Amino acid sequence: MDLPADGELPSLPQVVLRALEACRSESDYRDIGRIISADTALCARVLALANSALYGRPGEINSIEQALLRLGTDQLQALIITASLRQLLFDLGSDRWQQIRDFWRHSLTTALTARALSRLTGYSNNEEAFMVGILHNVGELIALRQPSDNEHQTPLDDQIEIGARLANHWGLGQMATDAIRYQQAPARDIRDAGHLVKLINLSARLALADSSGIEAAQTIFGLTSALTREICTRIGREVSSLAESLDIPLEGPFDSGDAHKRLFEQVVRSAMVEQALQTLPEQANSAELLTTALRNLVTLTGRPGLVFQQYDDRLELLAATRTAPPHIEVPLDNPQSLVTQVGTLRETDVLKMDSATILDRQLLGLLDCRAMMSVPVCYGEQCCGVYVIGLDSVEEAETYTTLVELFARRVGGLAHALQKETRTEKVAGETLEQLSQRIELRKRVHEISNPLTIVRQYIRQLQNKLQDIEGSGKVEPDLEIVREELDRAAGMLERISEAGESGASNEQDEDGVVLNSELTILCDLFEEALFAPSDIQCELTMTTASTRARATRGPVRQMVMNLARNAVESMPNGGRIQFRTAAPIWQDGRRWIELTIDDSGQGIPESIRDSLFKPVRSTKGPGHSGLGLSIVKQLVDDMEGIISCRTGEDGTSFRILLPAVKETE
Repeated sequence: MDLPADGELPSLPQVVLRALEACRSESDYRDIGRIISADTALCARVLALANSALYGRPGEINSIEQALLRLGTDQLQALIITASLRQLLFDLGSDRWQQIRDFWRHSLTTALTARALSRLTGYSNNEEAFMVGILHNVGELIALRQPSDNEHQTPLDDQIEIGARLANHWGLGQMATDAIRYQQAPARDIRDAGHLVKLINLSARLALADSSGIEAAQTIFGLTSALTREICTRIGREVSSLAESLDIPLEGPFDSGDAHKRLFEQVVRSAMVEQALQTLPEQANSAELLTTALRNLVTLTGRPGLVFQQYDDRLELLAATRTAPPHIEVPLDNPQSLVTQVGTLRETDVLKMDSATILDRQLLGLLDCRAMMSVPVCYGEQCCGVYVIGLDSVEEAETYTTLVELFARRVGGLAHALQKETRTEKVAGETLEQLSQRIELRKRVHEISNPLTIVRQYIRQLQNKLQDIEGSGKVEPDLEIVREELDRAAGMLERISEAGESGASNEQDEDGVVLNSELTILCDLFEEALFAPSDIQCELTMTTASTRARATRGPVRQMVMNLARNAVESMPNGGRIQFRTAAPIWQDGRRWIELTIDDSGQGIPESIRDSLFKPVRSTKGPGHSGLGLSIVKQLVDDMEGIISCRTGEDGTSFRILLPAVKETE
């Protein structure tokens, strides 16, 4: 049997619908990832794409989280939208959807059990165990989408081998392929097999909830029946909780018709919005974008409308569809009217006539309607405007809310991209001459830095070659001095570059530092100077929420630079480093910005773990002071932040929390 295309695997409509809704509401990629992880077909699509040659060396991804980091948020959303469209093409009967529901329950139970047993038995990669668990019976899913005839029986008989072939095709590695291939082998035959094979074999048995699984747990891992039953009970509750959150009934008849209908409506709305947005101007400022989009929104809904542009302290009426817009400016310091409350709270609302203000009644007059709803135009924490739609009645709002919110979110995304592009092209307060001089200075510093970096790397290579030559130790100190002087020269160039930008950056430092912007700049610099020469793959994943931290640029850059250099030095044979941001994080009653830096290096030596952030004797040889992490700790303390570390054979992870700038600052 030929292997099916990745898009030919059916998912439960409830899961695809929830994933699509999460994308539309700009949820964090980790939240979207948790939804995708619960579905075999979506996992298969994600892993197949992430392990393809389009994203570098194929076959390196062995967990859903790694796949999501490689794809990025935009590609992930495109994949889910495509999956939504494909899902509408599956015309299966109610009995077949019920079988897919039961398949979903078994797959998820197996995956969660595999993860729990992985932690219990000390397997090195818990998420790989979960991933193989969710995919272990993918061959059965292929059989379920076949017609109910003899053709359906062939893949049903060969489902395990089909699953193993698919795992190999997706680049999941030999161990994962074997785990799927030997999932039904007798327990006594796999006692000396690989750890992952034993995990999947036992997890699949326990998911069937029969006595043979309890006996196999004793045979394979020496687990008592009481402990095994306790694990199964906990996993059962976890599956039930997730099913309830997705509106999937686990018992009795199952009809996906309602979810399928809602998914169809979501896809149609998305298509309508995208069609309406195609006529927006490519070059426009925020006011022009909001005004043009209002015309498209009115065409989309058939209802009259207004649009306000939002500033930090006020709303200003830009356009109206039934009359020329009068001059209306509304302060936001005391929100009483519908538009000011929506602009402040950033939530859609409908006017309640018993609390209508004079401004509300004026806006109803401009719309010539008896009721109205208001929708914020936001992207993350940034709100650039407010739309107002006229209605015949309050009850009519339910008809338009989802469509208008989807439209407003897309406009908000376009406005955010426009503002980002404008900030990149122009620094506030700079004259054209100052901007030109600063760009020229950066170019010159970059030109000088390149040969310094090349020389530094050649010296490193020369040091490695000299290690095997007798008597080379006499040369080593001299080469180390040369490297130190090159580092000092690079530092001087960096300070020159920062001095050239200080005039444009002082104001930003006073308002805090946008961590996402700093990471974007630093990762571009590190790519050429640190990562590429050392064969290190850099992954940068940033939240769409505001990451403005109460800190200054210098300490933040020094902190990231020290941690990046440490990571590179722990991976002499190449590897992977990840930078991730998340916000807001709530801890101890405060809002924080989170930065996580992970590497796949050798881990921090045990000899210095207990004194991790204190000055220590360096393990890097002469010329190193051993102050790198102690400096990082001092910088974080000075910024009133928090730093923690996790390290082991699979690499090191630093988590830094920096105080978030208060919304009123």
